[in-house]
Amino acid sequence: MSYSGEYQKKLVTPEEAVRVVKSGDWVDYGAFAGQVVALDKALAARKEELFDVKIRAVTALRAPEVVKADPEAKHFIYNNWHFSGIDRKLHDKGLCYHIPLLYHELPGYYRRFADVDVAMLPVTPIDEHGFFNFGPQVSHAKATCEKSKVIILEVNPNIPRCLGGKEESIHISQVDYIVESNWTLPQIPSGAPTEIESKIASYIMPELEDGSCIQLGIGGMPNAVGQMIAQSDLNNLGLHSEMFTESMVDMVESGRVTGANKTTDRYKIAYTFAFGTQKTYNFLNNNPMCAIYPVDYVNDPFIIAQNEKVISINNCIEVDLTGQVCSESSGTRQISGTGGQFDFAFGSYRSKGGKSFIAMESTFKKGDELRSRIKPSLTPGAIVTTHRAIVHYLVTEYGIVNLKGKSTWERAEALISIAHPNVREDLIKEAENLGIWRRSNK
Repeated sequence: MSYSGEYQKKLVTPEEAVRVVKSGDWVDYGAFAGQVVALDKALAARKEELFDVKIRAVTALRAPEVVKADPEAKHFIYNNWHFSGIDRKLHDKGLCYHIPLLYHELPGYYRRFADVDVAMLPVTPIDEHGFFNFGPQVSHAKATCEKSKVIILEVNPNIPRCLGGKEESIHISQVDYIVESNWTLPQIPSGAPTEIESKIASYIMPELEDGSCIQLGIGGMPNAVGQMIAQSDLNNLGLHSEMFTESMVDMVESGRVTGANKTTDRYKIAYTFAFGTQKTYNFLNNNPMCAIYPVDYVNDPFIIAQNEKVISINNCIEVDLTGQVCSESSGTRQISGTGGQFDFAFGSYRSKGGKSFIAMESTFKKGDELRSRIKPSLTPGAIVTTHRAIVHYLVTEYGIVNLKGKSTWERAEALISIAHPNVREDLIKEAENLGIWRRSNK
């Protein structure tokens, strides 16, 4: 069956498509590497005609034109579920608002609570069956479309076709308007890990074993683990990870990953979005080894836990002496978001033989001053991303400790043992003041 007639009827210019947006509307822009470009530019050009248009996105890799066109936010209110560096800077200027979430719940937020007047999503060209593929960012795309009053697709031939899974595509019969565009996906090189990141990764590597099922978060340290895995002699690893990373391509091509020991999606890589360079997107394109799913499947702790030996590896910003982890803010300043850290920390520990690792460099510099990321108490205003009872292993360049089952004084002792040596005595004094240090502590 040919869909060319229906396609041509729905094909409009970006300027024509955005005429459906009205003042007061909620507009969704897509997520990660898949956020509209031509439609964003066209909507920005309507600035003077519109007021109180509320926009949602996830981790912008380009500064939205609607924000650049409206530096006083009189016309467009930009909101984001998980900040990128771009979003963080906009937030600092009062031009971006954070939306808290548990990532595995996000499709449900749309289906149960969120208003969506217009959904604008980038997709691959139409296939012979009349379907457009969402590319490497399924996440909550289908739930957004289900809730939206109007659906506009921005067709881009550069988007890789990512096989499902489920909810990875939408049929032309469900679409209101189509625009055509041609832009290159943002390239996110992984970069070489630092010496400290490699040291941290070296503490995690011995905890992995043949048949482990891996999740890697965003950042240099998880990427360092991925590179070490690719160079290891581990066998029959699985991948079940919200994010597919460039180092995972190396893991697969080195022969480390087969998925043979997985319970869910056996022999396949399950993920919900991807970041990387063209190397990553080329690997994912039409690759039957990869299965992209909505996030309420990939990040569901009870799905994660069905696999054995799940290894979850993520970063954090700071931790207090009782084990509360902040991974998304610096005091009151929003840095990123909860993302899937809680989902995988909880799900991996429920897995038979599973382990969760939260890692950080022990210190950071503020000006010329060296400051500890292990603190007596979290910075005022800091967000607790991962509850202290959920935290399993914490890792710095000075070691690795298990917090499960430990009392507050045992936690303080363990965390101080992996703090920078220059701050340990001060942390001991603070632990004494907090009543979580015993004379018998080391």
